[in-house]
Amino acid sequence: MRMTTEEAFVKVLQRHGIEHAFGIIGSAFMPISDYFPKAGITFWDVAHECNGGYMADGFTRTTGKMAMIIAQNGPGITNFVTAVKTAYWNHTPMLLVTPQAANRTIGQGGFQEVEQMAAFRDMVAWQEEVRDPARIAEVLNRVITKGKRLSAPVQINVPRDFWTQVIDIELPAIIDFERPSGGAEAIAEAARLLDGAKFPVILNGAGVVLGGAIPASRALAERLDAPVCCNYQHNDAFPGSHPLFAGPLGYNGSKAAMELIAKADVVLALGTRLNPFSTLPGYGIDYWPKAAKLIQVDINPDRIGLTKPVAVGIVGDARAVAGAILAQLGDHAGDAGRAERKALIARTKSAWAQELTSMDHEADDPGTDWNDRARKARPEWMSPRQAWRAIQSALPKEAIISSDIGNNCAIGNAYPSFEAGRKYLAPGLFGPCGYGFPSIVGAKIGNPDTPVVGFAGDGAFGISMNEMVAIGRRDWPAITMVVFRNYQWGAEKRNTTLWYADNFVGTELNEGASYAGIAQACGLKGVQARTMAELTAALAQALKDQKAGRTTFIEALINQELGEPFRRDAMKKPVEVAGIDPADMRPQKRV
Repeated sequence: MRMTTEEAFVKVLQRHGIEHAFGIIGSAFMPISDYFPKAGITFWDVAHECNGGYMADGFTRTTGKMAMIIAQNGPGITNFVTAVKTAYWNHTPMLLVTPQAANRTIGQGGFQEVEQMAAFRDMVAWQEEVRDPARIAEVLNRVITKGKRLSAPVQINVPRDFWTQVIDIELPAIIDFERPSGGAEAIAEAARLLDGAKFPVILNGAGVVLGGAIPASRALAERLDAPVCCNYQHNDAFPGSHPLFAGPLGYNGSKAAMELIAKADVVLALGTRLNPFSTLPGYGIDYWPKAAKLIQVDINPDRIGLTKPVAVGIVGDARAVAGAILAQLGDHAGDAGRAERKALIARTKSAWAQELTSMDHEADDPGTDWNDRARKARPEWMSPRQAWRAIQSALPKEAIISSDIGNNCAIGNAYPSFEAGRKYLAPGLFGPCGYGFPSIVGAKIGNPDTPVVGFAGDGAFGISMNEMVAIGRRDWPAITMVVFRNYQWGAEKRNTTLWYADNFVGTELNEGASYAGIAQACGLKGVQARTMAELTAALAQALKDQKAGRTTFIEALINQELGEPFRRDAMKKPVEVAGIDPADMRPQKRV
């Protein structure tokens, strides 16, 4: 049938059910955006393209539905790079549409030109450029299908002079696919190892959340009475109230999880690539059980055995594999030491819960005293841990939350737990600052009836705060955002106190700025909280206001205590050899 290229493009979007697009309007894609209202596609016109990418990530991770990001060719598109790489390591299927400079003028002047395919080559799982207008539907359909199958961002590059072309075309069929469920021999060997295990432990990763595998993981854990740990930033990969849930591993995670997995003789790593950051020592505990037999399950075979030696590697969907292993367990699987194991799990969890509740402040390393000085400098302000306990008092169990990168959000890693998946948004292993605010906006767009709360330190929040001017507009949903205000880049300051003798370079923020005041200037509600009681009350009221359609930014004033550094393994005290002398600086000549 005859249609225009933009009609074909939009019809393919409709066939795949893509109802939301995030970006900034530009002339290079106006032929398709003109059809968005008629097609049932909502265009969320953000303040900065990178934030639009984070919104799409938050939307998809909490709904399981793919979204599109799009902007003007050149500088608009390059602003997506950080968000797309973030989505890549978050395993988020995302459609990146990159209108390109026109074929007939590219190379002649450089206006808004850049090699867009090259820019994203390391950021996406699949990319294609449309070579002929008549192939636009075919290419788009394949790109979207690849994104869903690979659970990752994908890119279609479209020269802008390919729009408004009339073509003869047959729209491609939508192909559904079934995910692999593991090989028969590997499943049988995994079941055999678990049958004979005296202390089996299950480690759930992102694949458990993305694959809807929490019920299958729970059934397997209950059959074995195995404690269940979660990877770093995946606290929602198992029900928090379940007696077998041990909590998250990794940075500032659960001591209970670390102590229990250290005893494992068999570990079932379910839906995880076992990234190194999730298994680094914590609280001085080098907990990874090096002598344990490891069964690693991942949808991507290239990631099995990449970071840890495995006894059994299984390529497959976490839900299907967990169900298959459960079906092959012997009658006495889990019986060895069952009663003692259950009692130990309960004791270990209880001891950690009591310790966590009593942790008010951050300790100083021997030879340093920054945290002691920070407490004395602002004795009336909350510590980060006091702030997190105050937040837990008001946070509904059904809430979706986001967290950013940085000292104060990282200290909170051990606190939140969830009863369902797709509830916890964190930046992931690319680790961009500025994720917490826009991602929670995307989550609210996808889940309008669920309370949402975003968290960010003041440094990270400053990167994405320009969205305050966008989200107050008509048709944007209300959210709640907590900004931890301590006027510093905390993680970097912690490195400075430990290795650079308090030589603070670039770590201090503007004490004259008020994020609560900026919120009010943007037509939103902004409040400050100085005590635990004030923070709990402010969050409770903000959630009521969110339900009524009003956005609130809570500026939580906290002292400058600093938590455990992110990477003790990557830092060391510098040694001066040649020395640096300011007299060696030569004035530049003008160029």
